[in-house]
Amino acid sequence: MTILPDALLYVDGKLRAAEGGKTYDNIGPWTGEVVGHAADASAADVEEAIAAARRAFDTTDWSTNHEKRFALLKKLHALFVANSDRLADIVRHEAGASLVAVHRAQLAQCLNSWENLLEVYPKLAWDKDYGDKDTYGFTTHRKAFYEAVGVVGAITPWNFPLYINAEKVVSALLVGCTVILKPAPDTPLAASIFGELAAEAGFPDGVINVITGSDPALAGELIVTDPRVDLITFTGSTAIGKHIVRQGAETLKRVFLELGGKSAAIVLEDNANFAQIVAQQLLVFHAGQGCAVMSRLLVPRSRYDEAKAVLKASYDAFSTKWGVFDDPASPMGPVVSKKQRDRVKAYIDLGVEEGATLLAGGNIREDLGTGWFIEPTCFVDVTNDMRIAQEEIFGPVLVVIPFDDEEDAIRIANDSVYGLSGAVYSDNLDRALSVAKRIRTGTISVNGGLPINGDLPFGGYKQSGIGRAWGVEGLEEYLETKLIGWRS
Repeated sequence: MTILPDALLYVDGKLRAAEGGKTYDNIGPWTGEVVGHAADASAADVEEAIAAARRAFDTTDWSTNHEKRFALLKKLHALFVANSDRLADIVRHEAGASLVAVHRAQLAQCLNSWENLLEVYPKLAWDKDYGDKDTYGFTTHRKAFYEAVGVVGAITPWNFPLYINAEKVVSALLVGCTVILKPAPDTPLAASIFGELAAEAGFPDGVINVITGSDPALAGELIVTDPRVDLITFTGSTAIGKHIVRQGAETLKRVFLELGGKSAAIVLEDNANFAQIVAQQLLVFHAGQGCAVMSRLLVPRSRYDEAKAVLKASYDAFSTKWGVFDDPASPMGPVVSKKQRDRVKAYIDLGVEEGATLLAGGNIREDLGTGWFIEPTCFVDVTNDMRIAQEEIFGPVLVVIPFDDEEDAIRIANDSVYGLSGAVYSDNLDRALSVAKRIRTGTISVNGGLPINGDLPFGGYKQSGIGRAWGVEGLEEYLETKLIGWRS
């Protein structure tokens, strides 16, 4: 049953169908059925979008008219707030979000973080004076000027589409770039809505363009390889991120990436409320489909049996509290697609083959409906060299690893190709902070603190990415530096 309106392209200021009126089915994770249709862009549609973005950057005052940009992005934010109910429907039906996820990361965090960007924007420096320097017998005055890099290709994933689309589109537009937004095929309307509301807000033609398509690679390949595109910002898997870097190298395109994670939560033995902390580590929010989730739980070997008993009871208690579309208290629904469900199940089967013990879950749940449901799953008796401990599963699968002492916990946490997030819990704050500083990761929570917000830089170490999103540092990713020296 069709529930959502059609997702249209937005190219050069026009909401329109794809070339030849071609569309594809928008499949809803809750039912596995068609919930809408989306424009299926051709190579010619992508070409038009790139040309429009290039023209808007090169021939208009968009990159230099700071007040105009800021006012339009404030207006666009107000339109998103006014359309909150529509946006909630989109992420529920496209991304499979539960109501708890909608009212937190899916929609609320999108709108709040967007507002944070508007608040930090005035802190952005547009120039820097380096003073005078006497060289070769004369004096030169030196000053740096910061200006928009140009045309941005923004390639985004399906897990938190509104939030990540806003991060890239708003950041790039605020500093004066023009944008081609290419979303994942699974969540087209969460991108198309940016074009629809930008048109309503009165954005100039070509400043923002949205291209949707059934082929996950076609539009992205064209955008990444086109010399008229100056920068690629990508959020998604590490494998695709590496591919984009290789493709962009031919034109020496600037690329910044937010990629995978296999983050560790370390619960030290000195916690008086050890059981409560362990019980809170269930990997269930949005079915574990987040790059910054804590998918490895590290607990002291001396309290490992206690931790297993706590987790078993917690997973048993949660077993009837997920998978209901209209449940306002449930943080977990289906995974996004049959492909993703089957991928997660393959990793669960692999964990059993590797010798880990399945403490909870592990099953596809067809009894919950025709959508893509898989149980919250927990493995114990895991060693960090197992694939389920090293590879990003991107589903509701928690692995629990024992450590001998503090040094062993740090070693295990850092024994990963990833370094995106993490957590440390200890009743001794100085100890927790000391451990946190030694974890090779871009963000880390101590005793439940929140290090992720729209006014803060977010990104990872190692194969978790290059560069930072959000905050002033995220805005600066879209700037070039021009140094001028002059003689008085």
